[in-house]
Amino acid sequence: MSETRVTADVPIWQQAVTYAAIGATQDDDFLRYPPKGYRAIERKVRIGHGEDRWHHAWTETLSWGIKIRSGFRVKRIESPEEIVANTYVPVTFDEATGEPVQPATLTTDAVYADTGAQLVRAGDSAILLLGWRALSFREPVRVVAVIDEPTRRGFSYGTLPGHPLSGEELFVVERRDDDSVWLTIRSISRPATRAWWALLPLVRLVQAIFLSRYEHALTRPLP
Repeated sequence: MSETRVTADVPIWQQAVTYAAIGATQDDDFLRYPPKGYRAIERKVRIGHGEDRWHHAWTETLSWGIKIRSGFRVKRIESPEEIVANTYVPVTFDEATGEPVQPATLTTDAVYADTGAQLVRAGDSAILLLGWRALSFREPVRVVAVIDEPTRRGFSYGTLPGHPLSGEELFVVERRDDDSVWLTIRSISRPATRAWWALLPLVRLVQAIFLSRYEHALTRPLP
């Protein structure tokens, strides 16, 4: 098993993600056919109802709010515009008609919600911090895809060198025909190094705790 090397001398936006199956969490069969050696997880939870909940949920999700509300601090890393512009953004399709869905946003400029929150873009990098000061865990990540459809919005990110895990995580908020609002969480992961493999039971426990936090992060009373 190879170790994931931390390349501190290379800017984070130049570093490649530490797994090969980019976009795996967007495949509906990923639970049945996960990448070899990776654990696949999916959770679906109803988080509310109506326009206000939908707007709150997707803006919080696309501005890293779901992570922040779950206990993380997020340090955004500025990437050169050409990196963002050349990032692959997959085509998505309407489930009823099979027709391609036009993204609501095609610009590489910074995008803001009407709340003033800056939204993620495919190609953005960030460091997720858990804990405080010297005890903080650093989780470098890159946004690998943004889902921007009329009734489905979210994003997925992949791990970069220095992250305890190797893999991808996806958060999607969906507004259904009955006006209910749902959150889907998907991930593929495995420990990134031998040291983290040795702590696998603890890693799985922490994952379970944060899955529960994600499920509840967007259900709090609306501001």
